[in-house]
Amino acid sequence: MNRVVVTGMGLITPIGNDVETFWKSIHEGRVGIGPIRNFDTTDYKAKLSAEVTDFEPKDYMTPKDAKRMDRFSQFAVAAAIQAAEDAGLDMAREDEYRVGVCIGSGTGSLMGIEREYDKLLEKGAKRINPLTAPMVLGNMAAANVAMCLKCRGKCIDVVTACATGTNSIGEAFRAIQHGEADIIVAGGVDSSVSKFGVATFQALTALSTSDNPLQASIPFDRKRDGFVTGEGAGVLVLEELEHAIKRNAHIYAEIGGYGATCDASHLTSPLEDGSGAAKAMEFAIKDAGLMPKDIDYINAHGTSTPMNDKFETRAIKLAFGEHAYKVKINSTKSMIGHLFGAGGAVELITCIKSINEGYIHQTVGLVDDDPECDLDYTKGSGVYMPVNIAISNSLGFGGHNATILVKKYF
Repeated sequence: MNRVVVTGMGLITPIGNDVETFWKSIHEGRVGIGPIRNFDTTDYKAKLSAEVTDFEPKDYMTPKDAKRMDRFSQFAVAAAIQAAEDAGLDMAREDEYRVGVCIGSGTGSLMGIEREYDKLLEKGAKRINPLTAPMVLGNMAAANVAMCLKCRGKCIDVVTACATGTNSIGEAFRAIQHGEADIIVAGGVDSSVSKFGVATFQALTALSTSDNPLQASIPFDRKRDGFVTGEGAGVLVLEELEHAIKRNAHIYAEIGGYGATCDASHLTSPLEDGSGAAKAMEFAIKDAGLMPKDIDYINAHGTSTPMNDKFETRAIKLAFGEHAYKVKINSTKSMIGHLFGAGGAVELITCIKSINEGYIHQTVGLVDDDPECDLDYTKGSGVYMPVNIAISNSLGFGGHNATILVKKYF
């Protein structure tokens, strides 16, 4: 099978709207969480979110194109343009039908649906924007990226809730491995800090009700009480190795393995013993021809909910045995909240930067150790150390488990 490498990366996040700014914020331990600005939270218990700031669609597209996209599609296009430029991708030199897109959204545009539904109730059906359907559908992030970059190969939208970004990259990896494409622009996106979106997760009692941005998303801490909704996009250019070498592309890292499973157990809760998530990790490691002891670093799903962090800890112990106590673990969600479909893609880019720069960031806000979460979660400060192999975990509602393994390219 073909080897697959990463040749470009792009980001829109609550702590930076490009990879360089994001990584600087990671080093600083900056927390991108604050009061929800998108709607009045008077009647909400959850009042914090991790929203993207200083984003200007005009930096990436014409005003006309921007009006035809909802916010999540704008994010996806912006991150994809960054990634394509970073990769030095010149579509005039490519077979357009050998360049694909696999960018997933977990929710589509909840804000767009709310906006147009309000019009329906207040002004009637005739006042609905005629482009509503193609603006709010989840697949339109991938479609808009394909139109923007002129990618005519496989174009798909994977939807697996919070595992969307990781599954999207994993499926793109598989497609290139099996010769279906030379290049796939892959990742995840979501922008659902909306009245309805926040209300639904609040009704599940899944959200933090803290009013302190620094104590709201605190994965693996004894006092954690839920996740913080966020928004953003992460996009990578995945490329067949020989194709990348022929065009003299810069190679950031190699995708080594992918594992995906389903708990097939509960609508929202992971399996208590962590066995489903453990299998996803085991499959990714085996896919790469490696052993658990070879892994230096795990970017955990780490949502800051009482159940996820405890059960993911159990999963890591099942998959890694004694090595679970030696591997470095952290949660990027401690700084950016939960970006839903974008989370796995942003966190994989974090893994790649950790490999490139030999730095593993701290789990910000982790102060009070939970005795049931007793692994090394990089508490207190980041660590400089060689990172050759890392895995990124994503665990979605419905029991979707996905793991990507990335390694230093030699």
